[in-house]
Amino acid sequence: MQPPRERLVVTGRAGWMGMGRGAGRSALGFWPTLAFLLCSFPAAVFPCKILKCNSEFWSATSGSHAPAADDVPEFCAALRTYALCTRRTARTCRGDLAYHSAVHGIEDLMSQHNCSKDGPTSQPRLRTLPPAGDSQERSDSPEICHYEKSFHKHTAAPNYTHCGLFGDPHLRTFTDRFQTCKVQGAWPLIDNNYLNVQVTNTPVLPGSAATATSKLTIIFKNFQECVDQKVYQAEMDELPAAFADGSKNGGDKHGANSLKITEKVSGQHVEIQAKYIGTTIVVRQVGRYLTFAVRMPEEVVNAVEDRDSQGLYLCLRGCPLNQQIDFQAFRANAEGPRRPAAASPSPVVPETFPYETAVAKCKEKLPVEDLYYQACVFDLLTTGDVNFTLAAYYALEDGKMLHSNKDKLHLFERTRELPGAVAMAALPLTPQLFIGTLTLLALLPVFW
Repeated sequence: MQPPRERLVVTGRAGWMGMGRGAGRSALGFWPTLAFLLCSFPAAVFPCKILKCNSEFWSATSGSHAPAADDVPEFCAALRTYALCTRRTARTCRGDLAYHSAVHGIEDLMSQHNCSKDGPTSQPRLRTLPPAGDSQERSDSPEICHYEKSFHKHTAAPNYTHCGLFGDPHLRTFTDRFQTCKVQGAWPLIDNNYLNVQVTNTPVLPGSAATATSKLTIIFKNFQECVDQKVYQAEMDELPAAFADGSKNGGDKHGANSLKITEKVSGQHVEIQAKYIGTTIVVRQVGRYLTFAVRMPEEVVNAVEDRDSQGLYLCLRGCPLNQQIDFQAFRANAEGPRRPAAASPSPVVPETFPYETAVAKCKEKLPVEDLYYQACVFDLLTTGDVNFTLAAYYALEDGKMLHSNKDKLHLFERTRELPGAVAMAALPLTPQLFIGTLTLLALLPVFW
């Protein structure tokens, strides 16, 4: 009987973890680590074949192929095969940190289990292709292409986070900070090892300081045996139900169906499921402009190579201070007997709603006076476009679907703070999150 798997804990050697409980009490959860490493290194490292060695060892020692708790000889044979594979590719892997981490890991495991360097090796297992048209759950590496399947009944469920962007524009970050921003032009919402999301915000009307999202680009990066690189792009009045190449899944790889795009409402609502990274993305067109919402595991959120270079990753760190709008001051002016004229030399100024009318219209869709309601009022006052009422409403509805903590759905205090260190301090530090970050920083994979 296969022993239960354990979550990862740090060992003395950075970047490497030991085996699971089936290999001895002193060893640590090796299988989840190897799976994470496999998922962290796309097949873009052309000359070095360490990925092939990792995959073969994973196939020989995981799932139904896992050696029994007391079957040390079989495990040692698999380790010797793994070591032989790394030696064969050593010449082309001299500068590859993933290769060196694997070599050190093999040495650690052979020492832990008293495996001799000389001895029988295990025969490589034949790879079987899934039947044509079959789903990715039947692929030869289902756990690699299904994030949640890597969390077994003996481990805690993954922690999910939510980010959304809507309206003029309003940002809810992964850490539940809520900001109203200017951010005109192109800005990165998400930028990690697995995907990039960029939005372009343009003025609602000439002469108006209000901006809204007119273009959205999502790049899903090449990911192991699961998906090819895919690009999704939406613009005003063009919300396609397919990726840029016309496909609706991850391509020709075995786990292609772990990335799917589904049209919910033609031209208005698209949902993208990326099961291989446990991520759901919702894109809508409301009126002329786009909204974005995502649900993503913390490990994926924080899978970045260099945190110091992620200062403009809006979903993680929020808008730069000089791009944030002082909503409270604006509201105080709006509630007065007369709104001040727009500070713009342009003669074309949008016709906006009186404050009382804006409040009444937003109350119809958003009865709770939270920040979504306040965002709605703000947008009607700045744009005069009643469609922004629906943008706030759908942003809240998407939050209901995507946010893992329903107690935090309604926010009531806006956040205006320095981005960077302060924002990063708000991220919950879990052992899993720390391990994922440590591993990625140590190994520096090539992900394009």
